[in-house]
Amino acid sequence: MADLVINGQSIKLDEEGYLASLEDWTELVGEAFANTLELDLTEAHWDVIHAMRSFYNTFQLSPAMRPFIKYIRQQLGQEKSTSLYLMTLFPGDGSPVKRIALIAGLPKPDNCL
Repeated sequence: MADLVINGQSIKLDEEGYLASLEDWTELVGEAFANTLELDLTEAHWDVIHAMRSFYNTFQLSPAMRPFIKYIRQQLGQEKSTSLYLMTLFPGDGSPVKRIALIAGLPKPDNCL
């Protein structure tokens, strides 16, 4: 997998395209990953991305969809805690938590192919 290059700086990625070192993440890195997914990040996206990072910092793992939905309900409220809401914000093939983890600079959730 090629490295991610931001402002001339090369950032190492693992074999699946996620950050090799979690310490390399910044919001600029998140925006670069979002650009590769053709996503324009809004405040709503950042709320979910920061919630994913908070989940990881609390539990030391990237969540599957159901635990993340429960966590979102506690952090952001009922209206934002549905898989449909996450799929709308982070569209694409497969689970949106995989794309959220990528943008958030976290490891791919274990249960995602």
